[in-house]
Amino acid sequence: MKTEEIDAYLRAKPGAEKDFKAEWEWWRYLVGGKMFAAEFTVGPEHKEPYRGRHLLTLKCDPAWAEALRLDLPHAVYPGFYMDKRNWISIDLDADVAGSLLVELCDHSYGLVFSKLTKKLQREIASTSDEGLSAI
Repeated sequence: MKTEEIDAYLRAKPGAEKDFKAEWEWWRYLVGGKMFAAEFTVGPEHKEPYRGRHLLTLKCDPAWAEALRLDLPHAVYPGFYMDKRNWISIDLDADVAGSLLVELCDHSYGLVFSKLTKKLQREIASTSDEGLSAI
């Protein structure tokens, strides 16, 4: 799955916003002001396994995150500069199935959306043309 396709998919989520965090040089995807994804390239000054990798960082259930890191050790890493139990970083240049990336994007969005206030969830749902049936 290409970066442009991932970007379009993430931006299409109900209530999703995209911004650029200049200090980090990250493209962030937020819902209700909370980040659910980030896309960036890690600089050469950082340690392995992150150095120079083009990453997509997503929130993830801790048990699933651990299983993914075991199953895909050269593609899925603990979240770069994030809580390593609840976030994963996926090497976008590695061979990761597009269907898995979509599933992980949906999962991350759902985890973050579920922690928003019920009022904010209703506001986002009411302004979405597609509703939130995908959550």
